[in-house]
Amino acid sequence: MIIKPDNEMLSYSGRIDFDDRLAPVLVYACSSIGMKFTGTSLKAVIANHRSCWTNELGYFIDGEQKRFTLSSDEEKKTYTLAEGLSEGTHELLLFKRMDSCHTFTFYGFEIDDGAEVLPLPEKPKRKMEFFGDSVSCGEVSEAVAYVGKPDPEHDGEYSNSWYSYAWMTARKLNAQIHDTSQGGISLLDDTGWFAAPHYKGVESCYDKIEYHPDLGPTKPWDFSRYIPHVVVVAIGQNDNHPVDYMAEDYDSEKSKNWRKHYQAFIEKLMQLYPKAQIILATTILCHDKNWDRSIDEVCTRIGSSRVHHFLYTKNGSGTPGHIRIPEAEQMSDELAAYITSLGDEIWES
Repeated sequence: MIIKPDNEMLSYSGRIDFDDRLAPVLVYACSSIGMKFTGTSLKAVIANHRSCWTNELGYFIDGEQKRFTLSSDEEKKTYTLAEGLSEGTHELLLFKRMDSCHTFTFYGFEIDDGAEVLPLPEKPKRKMEFFGDSVSCGEVSEAVAYVGKPDPEHDGEYSNSWYSYAWMTARKLNAQIHDTSQGGISLLDDTGWFAAPHYKGVESCYDKIEYHPDLGPTKPWDFSRYIPHVVVVAIGQNDNHPVDYMAEDYDSEKSKNWRKHYQAFIEKLMQLYPKAQIILATTILCHDKNWDRSIDEVCTRIGSSRVHHFLYTKNGSGTPGHIRIPEAEQMSDELAAYITSLGDEIWES
């Protein structure tokens, strides 16, 4: 029995391309599809679109987390997610583990003939959005044997957005999440690590659905489709490549230009989301303190009661690799506590 992507019982989350309701494209980490169903088996029909790494999707079936590897070609393929399930009702959450090192087109599920798709619980009323880099995506998060150490050699297998501090924070606050983050990205074009050799920054990507230059044409995002109560902007970690001008001279023209563009970006988000609380941050990865100083200066300049500068206990403390699960857990505890301190009324608008 085929369950088409436009089935009203399916629950989607994330900034997803629905131009073709029968073939939606999932782009960002943490994007997901939920389904409650009966029967003993489950398959998913998917076409992968790969830029780099070996690409895997994650899923929960009846609360147990699993994953499977996607084909490196663009052919539509059927993947078996479960067989021999017990009779009764089952619940699935299929989610994107990785950033736009790949996207995938979803063509539907296959369940047993005569099985049913049932309503899922309503989504949380609270909504969050994260603009960040690889840490916000949960890249290399599962390499738990390397806490406080450089990353191991890998082909993407340790990346899991479920264990990003971003999704952890949203779960702790019982909030939906749009994680519009990308590994290696910086604020400005021609800096950072994303989309080498013609680096693309947040300024070029934040208002897009598809945005990776290796994966076809870009598409604009309609911001009216999702209005968050809380926005976390975790940008400033990759901006020191290829030159850490902020560390070299806080008052250089390049440094002033970064602050000017950062302020313009935050003010644009304030216009797009006129009631949202906006949290400005970096991460616990090593970076020069002048980046946080710049963010603080911009926050002060804006002078709004709904724009906040937040620092983690171990902010910029020198973690040489990516954030692992225990570190992400601590970050999410601190961030969730800070957001909670702003009061319940922030979720009421």
